[in-house]
Amino acid sequence: MKKLGIIGGGQLGSMLCQAAKKLDLQTIILTDDSDAPAQNFCDEFLCSDYTTKENLEKFAQTCDVVTFEFENIPFQTLKELSAIKPVFPDPNINKIVQNRLLEKNYVNNLGVKTTKYAQIKNKSDLIKNSSLLPGFLKTTTLGYDGKGQLFLENINNLKIKEIDYSKNYILEKKINYSFEFSIILTRFQNQNIQMYSPFFNLHKNGILHMSTTKIPEKVVWDDLEIAKDYSKKIAEKLNYIGTMCVEFFLDEDGPKLNEIAPRVHNSGHLTIEAYNISQFENHVRAVMNLENSITTLKHDAVMTNILGSDIIDARKSKYLNKQFFHDYLKTDVKENRKMGHLTELL
Repeated sequence: MKKLGIIGGGQLGSMLCQAAKKLDLQTIILTDDSDAPAQNFCDEFLCSDYTTKENLEKFAQTCDVVTFEFENIPFQTLKELSAIKPVFPDPNINKIVQNRLLEKNYVNNLGVKTTKYAQIKNKSDLIKNSSLLPGFLKTTTLGYDGKGQLFLENINNLKIKEIDYSKNYILEKKINYSFEFSIILTRFQNQNIQMYSPFFNLHKNGILHMSTTKIPEKVVWDDLEIAKDYSKKIAEKLNYIGTMCVEFFLDEDGPKLNEIAPRVHNSGHLTIEAYNISQFENHVRAVMNLENSITTLKHDAVMTNILGSDIIDARKSKYLNKQFFHDYLKTDVKENRKMGHLTELL
């Protein structure tokens, strides 16, 4: 049997393992977390840091193709693995999308609109770019679910005193957007692209709360087509292989790219039940160079994340036929940690 190597053992890795099993493929997980839930779904499990050369070689020799569930993996790790086995998406893509400044420069050069932004190295840069306030000061690397971000109302904001200028930052102007949505697509090795319908998202405290296939009445379809064209252009320019998510804000000037996730994405969890082929299965098909089929919506749906201790009640609840509860089987319950999700077909 062909074997897929997956770096990362969280819920995304778990769902990739489940999709691979459906396609009669084996999986091996490489993670630095001994409690990673993906060990419940993979065929082999290797716990190691991402820099031990011996374990990287062992992992690579065990599988046919390597992929990953999150983008913040040391580039050197991916480079070493790609010298042994094919790695998809291309590790060089991570060098761009891991860095918010490089990412925005890259897409702007492609003609893709973003909110206004500036690089911030010190307080002088902040003062010089005070026209971007109110705005969000973000670390250029790392940070997710609202981490690594600081909202600044004006140049006299007291939070400015908290800034550690030894880190690299980008300042993004706050925009009054109407909606947040994501475009998820899969690009295959034959260059075919299968694209899901736009998913409209609601965040709470910087964490995705809910995603739905239902398009709000006030949304102009042409704006969504522009976002789809943007996403396709980015995937083709990057020569991307696998499933990718591009997140957008929608304001009166049309769609503006927020960020790119070079992997399967939280907002696409509802594809498991709502589509004939999930984002996870399409990703596995793409990286393993398997046959690809037209991806079609079967049912409109809404997905809600289950965070922290809410998982306790979720595990005790009973669900209707059109409700699908996914427990990530994480043992450590922490506030705001993604513990599961519920998808309901509409």
